[in-house]
Amino acid sequence: MADVDVFISNYTLVDPEIYQLWIEGFSSSEAVCYLKQKGFGHSMGAPIDLIASDVLDHYRTYSLIELYLHAPTKLMEQSCFQLEPHTRDLIIEKYYSIDDVVAREILGKKLTSRYRKDLDEVGEKTCVKLKSCRRQFDNVKRIFRAVEELPGTLTNNIKQHFFISNELAKKYACIVFLACLRFETSKKKLQYLSFSDLLTCSHSIMIYWTYTYQHTGPEYYDTEMDKEFLLDLRELRCLLDKEKEIKHLVCLRLKPVLLERAFHELDGNFRSYWRALITIACNLHRNRELRDLFVDLCEKLVEPWRQNGWNHDQVNKFLSSITQSVLDLEISRDQETRCLWDRYMQVITICLDKMYHI
Repeated sequence: MADVDVFISNYTLVDPEIYQLWIEGFSSSEAVCYLKQKGFGHSMGAPIDLIASDVLDHYRTYSLIELYLHAPTKLMEQSCFQLEPHTRDLIIEKYYSIDDVVAREILGKKLTSRYRKDLDEVGEKTCVKLKSCRRQFDNVKRIFRAVEELPGTLTNNIKQHFFISNELAKKYACIVFLACLRFETSKKKLQYLSFSDLLTCSHSIMIYWTYTYQHTGPEYYDTEMDKEFLLDLRELRCLLDKEKEIKHLVCLRLKPVLLERAFHELDGNFRSYWRALITIACNLHRNRELRDLFVDLCEKLVEPWRQNGWNHDQVNKFLSSITQSVLDLEISRDQETRCLWDRYMQVITICLDKMYHI
């Protein structure tokens, strides 16, 4: 009778490669084919039946663990699966991983069961397996419901409740923030924007335009816009009367660094760009105008700049110059207006920098 070596362990083993295939939505048979093509088990001469049995065993384990992954605090407290701390961190982080292309499709959509039924279209468009799309959608919905009304900052709340990394928590914070404030991101003219673009834009709004900008403490939310600030932005309308002086300062700064054609185009269209910046600022206190921020920036600035052949460097030089020119201007109620303008342009500069694709 052949000798049989037996190894008994209390710890649940997680194979990172097989777990990744499970996360990506591969069926067990698809996973076996994939591993076979990669030569998995070839060095040990493992037959395909043994590989299939191993994969099935892993898949069953992951399906059982998934119940606890829906609420990671339960995974920390349960005793059914003994997991090394680094393994536990790995399976949580991987389970809540989200593909940027899938996140971009989810943005602006209602997190309803009806939309979940249509995720096959998202899968076809993004080339992400349907099972993975559903996992990601369910995770977004789960996190949204858990943190939307919690005091404090979204990123910290998500990290504390779901034990994921700061980078991943920031992605979910962006999705929750844009959903809570109902920012328009789905219009056709905005489809060119990537999730990374909108992540950067939304993060800047959360930092500079919510109550957490000037206040700290658990009672302040970064899903709540600073309404007083948005109302005060109407005071920037007085800058329309300073157009001539500001244009002079901007042109002095940019003439030495722009090509002659670019400078003449700016000189001829300055009023249009200037009034667009001020008009957007003065209307942000209205919910509809705030929700349409990205649309307005695209229509009133990004598209005209594209039509007039601006490059990315020209955009950044213009924004830097016009921001500083207002700060240097001698105006009544200097400090208040300067503070409003600087806080406003912090976000506008970041957004236009990310939104301007040639």
